[in-house]
Amino acid sequence: MPLWLSESDVRAVLSPAELIDAMESALAALSGGRVVQPVRTAFELADRTFFALMPAFDREHAILGAKLVSVVPANAAKHIPTHLAAISLFDPETGELAAVMDGRYITEVRTAAASAVSVRHLARGDATVLAILGSGVQARSHLDVLPLVRDFREVRAWSPTDAHLRRLVAEAPMPVRAAPSAEEAVRGADVVVLATNAVTPAIRDEWVSPGAHVIAMGACRPTQQEVDPALVARACLVVDSKAAALQESGDIVLPIAQGLFTPDHVRAELGEIICGRKPGRACSSEVTLFKSLGQAIEDLVAASLALRRAQQSGRGVRVEL
Repeated sequence: MPLWLSESDVRAVLSPAELIDAMESALAALSGGRVVQPVRTAFELADRTFFALMPAFDREHAILGAKLVSVVPANAAKHIPTHLAAISLFDPETGELAAVMDGRYITEVRTAAASAVSVRHLARGDATVLAILGSGVQARSHLDVLPLVRDFREVRAWSPTDAHLRRLVAEAPMPVRAAPSAEEAVRGADVVVLATNAVTPAIRDEWVSPGAHVIAMGACRPTQQEVDPALVARACLVVDSKAAALQESGDIVLPIAQGLFTPDHVRAELGEIICGRKPGRACSSEVTLFKSLGQAIEDLVAASLALRRAQQSGRGVRVEL
């Protein structure tokens, strides 16, 4: 019988520190060709609202499954999470269903863990100033996870919603300064996180200092952009999956269509840098940009880890289909 894991079960067994290393391995396996993973199938339900299927198979680690995810921005007004998901894991030998678990928290924390991997490999070693644009779930998760890979001594945050920003500052696990504008948050920062729901650029090229590392995790549809195209063109551009980026990311496909740069502007997948197959940051003054679309193998590796830890601790409920 498959094991059913609620969000509280998943939260109880997943360690962000352990997940960072798991995401590093997952991205290396994806870029190394050891994972079968098609680009996600997604279709729109309404404006900026879509449903997606994300399957993957890692034969080496016996991980097979899929995530079903919905993105509904209008949920925020109803006090419902805008990103909801369920993950199913299967036995790759028999095809039997092994587990079903809530994927909302996994999506939240694996995204931050993948960002931490990018900081580990692309940010300067002396990075001490963190700027976060946004005040929602991803802003909070990045505040929890990124300090595990760099010693940030100053953290700034900005949000277009003042009440949300005040709550983020009050609940943050470390001192956070509320910036009066996105520009003031970004200028002089060593690591910049875009955790907004913007579909037009939320950051300008001229705000970003030489040597900064920028993480962009939104605008995951080909018609959406969250980064100034001039910044994308200036930066060392790294993605989690080049196949996905050239199909799904408006931050990349729209400037290509406009002739601003070619697909070769993508320097590497993060997994290729992890494996040492391609270079990352060239010098201390180079701007690096990690475009994180979120890959199925990240979700399934996180889910597989949650399943193992739940079995060890006796969490979850067995269900008969």
